Amino acid sequence: MDLGEPRFPFPYQPYSIQEEFMEALYSTIDEGKIGIFESPTGTGKSLSLICGSLAWLRDHQERKREEAARLLEEAGADSQQDTGRPSSSSAEPDWITDFVQKKAERDLVSKLKEEEMKRKKREERLELIRHNAQLKYALKRKTGADEEAARLLQLGRDAPQEEEEGPGPGAGLEDGEEELIVAEYESDDDVKPRNRFCDEDDDDDDLEEDHVTKIYYCSRTHSQLAQFVHEVQKSPFAGDVSLVTLGSRQNLCINEEVLRLGSIQLINDRCLEMQKNKHERKEKAADEEPKRRRGVAKAVCPFYKQGALQSLRDQVLAKVRDIEQLVALGKETKACPYYGGRLAIPAAQLVVLPYQTLLHEATRRASGIRLKDQVVIIDEAHNLTDTISCIHSSEISAAQVCCAHSQLSQYQERYRNRLKAKNLMYIKQILFVLDGLVRVLGGKVGQNPHSQTCQAGTELLTINDFLFRAMIDNINLFKVQRYFQKSLISRKLCGFVERYQGAGAKVASSNKENRRTEGLAHFLQSLQNGQKAQTVPTPDQTGAEEGRQTSMSSPMMQVEGFLLALTNANKDGRVVVQRQGVLAQSSVKFLLLNPAVHFAPVLKDCRAVIIAGGTMQPVSDFKDQLLLSAGVSVDRIAEFSCGHVTPPENILPIVLCSGPSGQELEFTFQNRETPQMMDEVGRILSNLCNVVPGGVVCFFPSYEYERRVLTHWGTSGALERLSAKKKIFQEPKKASQVEQVLTEYSKCIQRCGHTGGSLTGALLLSVVGGKMSEGINFSDELGRCVVMVGMPYPNIKSPELQEKMAYLDKNMPHVGGRSPGKALVENLCMKAVNQSIGRAIRHRGDYACILLLDRRYSRPATLHKLPDWIKASTRVQPAFGPAFGSVRKFFLEKRQQQGGA
Repeated sequence: MDLGEPRFPFPYQPYSIQEEFMEALYSTIDEGKIGIFESPTGTGKSLSLICGSLAWLRDHQERKREEAARLLEEAGADSQQDTGRPSSSSAEPDWITDFVQKKAERDLVSKLKEEEMKRKKREERLELIRHNAQLKYALKRKTGADEEAARLLQLGRDAPQEEEEGPGPGAGLEDGEEELIVAEYESDDDVKPRNRFCDEDDDDDDLEEDHVTKIYYCSRTHSQLAQFVHEVQKSPFAGDVSLVTLGSRQNLCINEEVLRLGSIQLINDRCLEMQKNKHERKEKAADEEPKRRRGVAKAVCPFYKQGALQSLRDQVLAKVRDIEQLVALGKETKACPYYGGRLAIPAAQLVVLPYQTLLHEATRRASGIRLKDQVVIIDEAHNLTDTISCIHSSEISAAQVCCAHSQLSQYQERYRNRLKAKNLMYIKQILFVLDGLVRVLGGKVGQNPHSQTCQAGTELLTINDFLFRAMIDNINLFKVQRYFQKSLISRKLCGFVERYQGAGAKVASSNKENRRTEGLAHFLQSLQNGQKAQTVPTPDQTGAEEGRQTSMSSPMMQVEGFLLALTNANKDGRVVVQRQGVLAQSSVKFLLLNPAVHFAPVLKDCRAVIIAGGTMQPVSDFKDQLLLSAGVSVDRIAEFSCGHVTPPENILPIVLCSGPSGQELEFTFQNRETPQMMDEVGRILSNLCNVVPGGVVCFFPSYEYERRVLTHWGTSGALERLSAKKKIFQEPKKASQVEQVLTEYSKCIQRCGHTGGSLTGALLLSVVGGKMSEGINFSDELGRCVVMVGMPYPNIKSPELQEKMAYLDKNMPHVGGRSPGKALVENLCMKAVNQSIGRAIRHRGDYACILLLDRRYSRPATLHKLPDWIKASTRVQPAFGPAFGSVRKFFLEKRQQQGGA
């Protein structure tokens, strides 16, 4: 590195806190530690992560090159010295030691030479693609010529054949049914999967097999990943770094026929089926059989071609692109962005991907991600513990289990004579397990679940107790799970249902086997009708309708996920049995209690892991539940928390202990619904709306409490008084309406700012943990004041939370005399508070007031759990008068400063 070159190249002069952040990040990665990094939104966290980590990667690669060059030079010198040295023929220990040492050195030198050759070849090729437009067009022409040749060859292969084929394994089956039968299953042992990308020989294929040192960056949503990629494009590293963005098929597929299916599950199934068809076609072509059965050629994806995928891979590595740009490139080159991106992973220096792809081991393995000695950055990680628990938890309804049982029974009946003994054995085991699951819920599999009743109630069981209760404890679920994976029975069954669902009337009655499938069609129809007959669905049911329809079309995949969850260790999870009175609505849910067991492999394999977020307080959850429980030593954990770029005088956080009438503010579950407390909240907001310009955002602990308060205000007249100063908006329950409400809220504030009049802005009533408590920016006039009504504790009566608390109390150390279970409840509350109140300050020049309405916030232990940049400025005000005076003075000074400016 040149002396004049900055250690951390940056697109502009970084803030001092950004420099501190990058220094701490560099050290944490270099020392191979686990870092918890907190940097408030608006402080340039993404750029700091990019420039700090890529600076380390640049230096690391340079050090590796220098070390390799030194070793190669020493090896050359040693080989010259060894020339002419007589070789010993004696088998003395010294000779053996010398031989082993020399062999190890030769192997190392050979490996270094090979790596150097691959690196140079790769860099030369990427340099050509980056700077040689002619090569791009040559590749395009070559791809077009290859496609034309392949099309002509295929036409020849698909030509009708005159030869008739004698009876074979497909005899007696309708066209296309052969693919529905599971392949012969001989062994429960693991078999190394064939690499689907190595079907064709290519001189460059081996270049990308070795994974270079890289950084995996993951976040929650595709939009957050796109924002991160845009920051990389603006950074000084944009021209040098090889970046690939991973996503779901739903986001990356360019095959319109597949995309039209809509549901992500159906898109995945169709894609995999087309791949299988392509491989079968290649295998048949390789066999060069003279006779073929007549029939319609199976559909293959025109964008899944090896040459085009490799061309796309190289272009992906040559230039930084987000998902939309990757899709556009895929359409231009007629190559699949989903698989082209996966091909680029080994050679990429920066891989950008969603949470689930990294945190779920099976998905990670299927995507070709190798974490050994790599760096992982998990951004927006404030809910990481819950995210891992959700990814590895599973729920299935009795209606889905009954549907899966019926489908598999019909499948077994239809193909009984064509299934090998081991396949039949496992199918019978799966049917037995499904029968047990329904039995636990108080029903029978052979009857319509919508017409069966069961005694309502909720029960929490350990995994072992659940298996005994379902009478399936004698089934080896690990072997059953392996059978699911290798036989692809869920997908075969999905294809079988797709073929016969609703087709009972169309099936030729002369075919005895086909008539058996009429029962399946009628049963599926009864399930569908049963769902439609339900009256007045709840809002949650309405929102989940589309997902439920998908899961009913392929319920065996839900079963597969649930059975996989049951293979967790007995102490790490619980099964919640929920009986709703009607069997179809009853369900069994696996609840993961120990997320560390699934996070441990990431921590073990990676060189360093960075857990980052805008608000990470309180961090004790991350340390106790994810790191220490996974076996990480305390000295390997590094913590970093920086202040905000906005000066302290731009925020006014106040803990308010009493209201204007002297009513003590303590919103416990017992007294928060009293008329006095609801009236006091109305008075506080009314006073604030008189002095706060622009937007006021008020957070309630729940939708139900918000509804009760609004109803009370409507009768007491408080709502009318508030409406005279601020136009009132309410957070919608449907996610699709959030954008519309925010737009109207923003327009109202802008209009009031320009026209004046009696209205001074808008009041937005929101809910903690709702649609607007995370990811929404109330910058500038949109959020001059954030009000938190009470402390949003989670529902302590929830069986899931009670079980989690009991698990922590049993397995975690008690700190300061407080039980880990109670600490969890308060931490969940304060995490939600911190996410909500951080919505207002979004950049250096922004300013806002934060009011916490509850005297319990004044407790030192609770204050300690606020973010440092808020905690340092927080004032505890016992009475309303002085608090209101400081708020009025705060905004008066800001107005004067703006007027002076």
